[in-house]
Amino acid sequence: MTSDIIYGEVARGFETVREVFAGHFESGEEIGAGFCIYKDGAPLVDLWGGHQDRQKTKPWEQDTLIGVFSCTKYITALVAALCVERGEFSYDDTVARHWPDFAQQGKGDVTIAQLLSHQAGLSGITDTEWVASDWFDLEKLEATLAAQKPLFAPGSVSGYHPVTFGPLANAVIRRASGRTIGQILREEIAGPLGIDFHLGLPEAEHGRCADLRKPSAMADFGEPNAATKAAFFNKHGSPGGRGITLWRETEFGGSNGHGTAKSLARLAQMVLDGAIEGTSFLSPDTLAALTKTRVSGMNLVLPFDLNIAAGLMKNTPNHFYGPSDDCFGHSGWGGSCLWADRETELSGAYVMNKMSNHLLGDPRPRALIEAVYAAL
Repeated sequence: MTSDIIYGEVARGFETVREVFAGHFESGEEIGAGFCIYKDGAPLVDLWGGHQDRQKTKPWEQDTLIGVFSCTKYITALVAALCVERGEFSYDDTVARHWPDFAQQGKGDVTIAQLLSHQAGLSGITDTEWVASDWFDLEKLEATLAAQKPLFAPGSVSGYHPVTFGPLANAVIRRASGRTIGQILREEIAGPLGIDFHLGLPEAEHGRCADLRKPSAMADFGEPNAATKAAFFNKHGSPGGRGITLWRETEFGGSNGHGTAKSLARLAQMVLDGAIEGTSFLSPDTLAALTKTRVSGMNLVLPFDLNIAAGLMKNTPNHFYGPSDDCFGHSGWGGSCLWADRETELSGAYVMNKMSNHLLGDPRPRALIEAVYAAL
């Protein structure tokens, strides 16, 4: 019985959300997953279920961790905003002000806001000698990105940076603050609030991680251009060759955060009013700068019309995260997502280990989100 593998609680009136969640297991769409909605500092919905492995021998537990890929970009955006709040840099600063080597190949005028909104022209690494294991060499990685010629004119358009976003953001944040993204997250946000989300997961926690089942088919990118090919089609376009243990331990601020749906839903709250459950992090001015649209229109890499803020994606025009226009979120490879809706003051997240090939707007979280709004 599917009900035997679904756990957690839903507030009165939200029983249909549990039914939708269970239905995804009954239809075979899920192996293991979690879904959580927060309002006023407390969960309205907190569900988990299924199994950690495809053999279905290990139950998905309340504290099971899973890699959420590009959902990590939302968390990196929060850390960057905290640096802005503390005066360590401004979104309008050039990247080169804090990282002088970045000015090579005509990148001297790229601002931090443009970097975080995928306008730097570095959607992937083009060095023909680059191999997957080189991603773990931080010095080589940053030097390669700093020296690389942009794939498109910086500031002219947005071209999604799936993997390079993390090391680019980390290079600026580390130089400006003296700490990495993961360190700031642990020391200032997740650690003090007891939020079970990690960027740079200690090996002692790896036993809690679920296995990922990768999608069986490639996503549809349309006719790929040079920026798309560098982002998604290069043989060594993402970290590899060093084993999953090192991959989990290394900080890739755009692609390898690990957490639960609950941890993501809690972190997402910061975009509502600059605070998480009463702990204030961002002033109204910094929050406005974080959520300001920095670029809009057809993305050069992803086949979508997107409104992108400083590391966040606005819900319009696609409404992947419900009906609200004043809503910000991010999705990760395979279907995971998190968002914060300032109209309803809801934040939420979905995670899973059976990955789909939907680039954005996976039908599973969309169905769950629709059930939440129908129940409001």
